[in-house]
Amino acid sequence: MAATRTPHAFALGTEQAEAVTVELSSERMRIAAQMTRRLRIALPAINVLEAAVTYVFVTYVVPLPGKGPPPTAHTAQLLASIALVGVGWLVCDWWGGRTFSPIRRWVEEGRHPTASERLTTLRLPLLEAGQVLAVWVGAGIGSFAIDAGLGDSAVAALLLGAMIVLGGLVASALTYLSTERIVRPATALALASEPPTRPLLPGIGTRIYLAWEFGTAVAVGGAVVVAIAYLAGSGMSAARMAGTVIFLGVFAMVVGLATLLFAIRSVADPVRALRGAMRRVEAGDTDVSVSVDDGSEVGLLQAGFNRMVAGLRERDRVRDLFGRHVGEEVARSALGEELEMGGELRKAAILFVDVVGSTAFAATRDPHEVVDTLNRFFEIVVEVVTLHGGWINKFEGDAALCVFGAPAEHPDAAGAALLAARELGRRLSTELDGLEAAIGLSAGEVVAGNIGAAQRYEYTVIGDPVNEAARLTELAKGRPSRVLASESIVREAGEREARRWELGEPIVLRGRSQATRIAAPAQAT
Repeated sequence: MAATRTPHAFALGTEQAEAVTVELSSERMRIAAQMTRRLRIALPAINVLEAAVTYVFVTYVVPLPGKGPPPTAHTAQLLASIALVGVGWLVCDWWGGRTFSPIRRWVEEGRHPTASERLTTLRLPLLEAGQVLAVWVGAGIGSFAIDAGLGDSAVAALLLGAMIVLGGLVASALTYLSTERIVRPATALALASEPPTRPLLPGIGTRIYLAWEFGTAVAVGGAVVVAIAYLAGSGMSAARMAGTVIFLGVFAMVVGLATLLFAIRSVADPVRALRGAMRRVEAGDTDVSVSVDDGSEVGLLQAGFNRMVAGLRERDRVRDLFGRHVGEEVARSALGEELEMGGELRKAAILFVDVVGSTAFAATRDPHEVVDTLNRFFEIVVEVVTLHGGWINKFEGDAALCVFGAPAEHPDAAGAALLAARELGRRLSTELDGLEAAIGLSAGEVVAGNIGAAQRYEYTVIGDPVNEAARLTELAKGRPSRVLASESIVREAGEREARRWELGEPIVLRGRSQATRIAAPAQAT
């Protein structure tokens, strides 16, 4: 049956993997198409809108010096302006499409970008802004040549060209901010495989500068142009001057505020996402990360947060594994204090539990059954000992050494160990199929601490009570109760628990010179 299911399972896994691949490919295609569509809509719209604002500004707001071109030239001037806008649009569309093409290609192909493609992706906002500015500067030069050729004064033509360049600064600033936001999905994909370790783009400072440039510098530059036109003899009236100042003031307040908010959001949104992720980490959830979608200082912050959380996850995993190996109390103590070799004297109770007839059991049972049974045996031991405040010091084959009173203090270590032994004996006798265990208990002074070398050590307990508990376990294997304790641990236990044990005869245990008076659970001897 297993042989017939394997191909089916393999085929099912292959189909699921193919479905995931198709889904990821479809998502990549959607991202690429969305970015292309938004760029082809946003960037032309920005440039056309700015061209219209610039045309209105130079035609109806600022009177240029000189007599200006003859009336018959106005139509030609308007047609020339439209032609310049059209040519600029085509050039920007072609240039921008050519720059974006390699980015779209690697996104659609579902692969990691090459070093060149990654750099192009991260610098696309700068490249697009530079291309737009270059086209507008060309338009300003072209406008100067056309106006001078149509009979306008050289000063007027020069001022008109300068205002077109100022409009280009606005368009380039908006292009940078818009492109940076539109291509963030591609930026996140480019930085996913190689998070930034240094700023790859002008960051927060550049965005603030662009907001200043668009909202303040251009308006102030326009005011300078108006002043030059007035001084050059444009014949501007006081009413016209007031209207120009009002226009520039409204432009600076409304458009400048909008651009500043745009720049603020480009920084505030990632920071807000980081704050949300940090709240989850503070609540104990380290299975969290943020998308690294910025090549500036913001991206460094995002990547640094992800590295920090990865370190926290690794620390928690190590702490969990460490705690499973040595116990939570020992792990907590080791993580909170400096390593010191050696130990300290502690009053502790020792519980030793060992499987009876494990060799015969392993010889007559299937290996998988043996492992499952032993795992269940240790599971019961851990549950009972932990419930009563004990600590599993070590597993030794099919035995376990348990300690009460170290490393953490226990108000009634002896009583807790005896209670745990009685419950453990009951559960092991009823919940394990074909397997029995013997339990020995003792109490007294032990040395508890780190034993070994600085490179490799363990926290353990050493002392006569440990040896006595081990010997009592050997003796208990031949007794009906399967549980034996020394008189010392019964005497140290609280009265309530001590009444549940009956003292018996003194016996000299193997390897010891003095007799040990033994005790067994009442009504069980």
